[in-house]
Amino acid sequence: MTITLKLATSLDARIATASGESRWITGAASREQVHRLRAAHDAVVVGIETALADDPELTVRLPGYTGRQPARVVLDSRQRLSPGCKLVATARETPTYVVTTGAPDPALVDAGVRVIGVPATDAARPHLKSVVQALAAEGLSNLFVEGGGQVAGSFLRHGLVDAIEWFRAPIVIGGEGRPAIGDLAVAALAGAPHFRRVEVTQLGDDLWERYARVA
Repeated sequence: MTITLKLATSLDARIATASGESRWITGAASREQVHRLRAAHDAVVVGIETALADDPELTVRLPGYTGRQPARVVLDSRQRLSPGCKLVATARETPTYVVTTGAPDPALVDAGVRVIGVPATDAARPHLKSVVQALAAEGLSNLFVEGGGQVAGSFLRHGLVDAIEWFRAPIVIGGEGRPAIGDLAVAALAGAPHFRRVEVTQLGDDLWERYARVA
């Protein structure tokens, strides 16, 4: 199992303004590279808040691309995805999973969504290690986590992130903006997740920074 976290942020690690505006923080070259990275993974993973706010497709959309599409995975304890959203509407064309903590919603199942149940945490969210195990059982062992901030923080907090692909735009949003990474409950620096920078590439006005976890 390999888990890569993708971040697309301002210089001060914000993924949206306080009002939720996020399109587009990074430039076209960064977004194109994200599509290439999606193509290299088994599945793209997002939280329900990202799915509801952005109504994303989470597909590879590159000129001339005819390769395999990654599966789409939504962490959604209450199964709030609308039958009319893009992910559900295209579930029969591109494998789409909802990982939840309850019984499958018949409307999602009828639309072709594969609903997987896992144990809940004390906060009534899907237990992440169980999520990873369930996805591996589906043959999805190379995951690309795209957000939002709570999901990014949860994967980091549980020590599940092997690599980070960080696209950073030369703008500053400020403290009222929405952070790329949620709470980590770090009490001491020694307990913070540690990564080493392995590559930095300029993409238009943006920087693409690649990090690997320090064992």
